[in-house]
Amino acid sequence: MSGRDSKARLSRETVVLGVIAFFVMVGFGVVVPILPVFVRTFGVGYTEVGAVVSAFALVRLVSSPFVGKLIDLGGERTILAIGIGIVAISSAMVGFAQSYLEVLLLRGAGGVGSAMFSISAMSLLLATTESSMRGRAVGFYQGGFLIGGMAGPAIGGVLAVISLRAPFFFYAGTLIVAGLVGLFMLKPGATAAKNGTPKDDAPAETVSLRAVFADSRYRAACLANFATGWASFGVRSALVPILVVELLGQGELWTGVAFAIAAVAQTVALAPAGKFVDTVGRRPAIIGAFAIGALAMLAIPFVAELWQLIALLCVYGIAAAFMGTAPAATVGDVAGAKSGQPVAFFSAFSDLGSIIGPLVAGALLDFASYPAAFSSAVVLLAIASAYGLRMKSDRRSDESSSSTLDAVA
Repeated sequence: MSGRDSKARLSRETVVLGVIAFFVMVGFGVVVPILPVFVRTFGVGYTEVGAVVSAFALVRLVSSPFVGKLIDLGGERTILAIGIGIVAISSAMVGFAQSYLEVLLLRGAGGVGSAMFSISAMSLLLATTESSMRGRAVGFYQGGFLIGGMAGPAIGGVLAVISLRAPFFFYAGTLIVAGLVGLFMLKPGATAAKNGTPKDDAPAETVSLRAVFADSRYRAACLANFATGWASFGVRSALVPILVVELLGQGELWTGVAFAIAAVAQTVALAPAGKFVDTVGRRPAIIGAFAIGALAMLAIPFVAELWQLIALLCVYGIAAAFMGTAPAATVGDVAGAKSGQPVAFFSAFSDLGSIIGPLVAGALLDFASYPAAFSSAVVLLAIASAYGLRMKSDRRSDESSSSTLDAVA
């Protein structure tokens, strides 16, 4: 995704994880535009819609601290496959749900599997990639999600015309495929050393969480992930589908189309984003991208036409290419090859934002307005951008990596 020479240096694990991400996102992209509308069919309010989105992230958050131990016992490959299987089963059961409570509980159960998948996948990705390639490797991995996301929402819109339950069964099927790919194509026990990562690329021994959190780069990455969870997985996923249907007066199909077009814009931006992060630096990417994301989110609730919403979602998508790549690469720089626990906590910040964001935004929409609901995301994105100024300068042309404690604030 970033040039012939860069592609050749991507590890086998990165390529396979990109394929897995594609199958996961095809199904997830089918469900995302439909879930809020499906929940509303049970006669509940916007806050309850936000609670369903939050339940998934809440259980992910609670499960995250235990995933590192599971990886130590079973290995990334096995935990990844089991995690995807859990999400597949819970998603299929949502399709049979007959009450709001059932949907809430089943979505929460899926969070356990999601934590197992996402943490094991990112830990393996960072461990098998050199510092000078981490931005592009993360971009390739996210590209799998986004290419799947191009088709997912559109397919979901078509399936929703048939039945609001059909997307959940489709999601379960794509997850089964993703789990089998991970189980049979990822090599057991893959490590950074086995894949040629230089010994001086990262700390040779596990860095304590205290030392990791003392690094201003890691704190900035976690804050950025919290803001992303709140804005992208919380506010955008929970409220944009409702905005399309209830404010713009469009059908569910157009929600899928809008998300698909935005996914194309984000995917196109991933290659230059990864190269920018690896060559110019993580810091300027975080500062600029989160500022642009805040501006886009500020304007979304004031749209009067569908094309205006699509344009703003595309702008946000381009910013999100940088917002997703730079913080993850930063975590790899700080924690090194043995990054299970730092990745778990980094992921937990996103989950925390995904939990609180939909609830706060849903409540603001119930009791105030769309601008008030979206403003919660605007504030956090702006704070993440501003905090990036405190990061140590990290021009990648000067050095491909640095010691963990060199950046202690």
